[in-house]
Amino acid sequence: MLSPVISASNCLTAQWHNVEQNTDDWMALRFGKATASQFGVIMANEGKAFGDPAKRYALELALQILTGRKAGYSFKSEHMERGHLMEPDARKRYEELTGEIVTNGGFFDCNRYGDSPDGLVTESGILEIKSVTAPVHHANLVRESFDPAYKWQLVGHLHCTGLDWVDFASYCTDFPDASNLLVYRLHRDECEDERDRLRKRLAEFIELVDKTVEQIPV
Repeated sequence: MLSPVISASNCLTAQWHNVEQNTDDWMALRFGKATASQFGVIMANEGKAFGDPAKRYALELALQILTGRKAGYSFKSEHMERGHLMEPDARKRYEELTGEIVTNGGFFDCNRYGDSPDGLVTESGILEIKSVTAPVHHANLVRESFDPAYKWQLVGHLHCTGLDWVDFASYCTDFPDASNLLVYRLHRDECEDERDRLRKRLAEFIELVDKTVEQIPV
């Protein structure tokens, strides 16, 4: 079922699921699918063979496809946990700053890959929140742009959802109220070339996942 704020034409061929992130249903939808948070790993060494991080990710997805289970181990750093806890505050601050209402991001299913935005904004936009350390936030402030480490995740949001823009929100409570949230927008028409490159690389990565599946006896 599509959300009232998203039209079928905007979504292209993706199927949108109105599920809460980190729930069992959300996890099940993602099994075996490359997701936008890992698109940077996939795009590394573009034009060349995949590196070890991408190969490890392909193995993780292959095992999910074969077993229907999440890996028996997981890694969550203190910084990742802090980011998760601070996300509601950052979303509220974004709404105060922009006057927009953020709705559930759900999961955009593009068959072999997908995307879970932190939120949807009006009929056209996406919100990506990063709760960051003071040095990273300051670098974003000086750069006056989004953190390039997340470039392919942002491009992935636009590719998977078909929406018009994504707001990158850098949040750090160590800063004064006037600058603790920085918002930088990337428009879909600004990254047409990157979206084409991502599409091609994803096709290559899916082939790697399938090859990995074939290598594992069941």
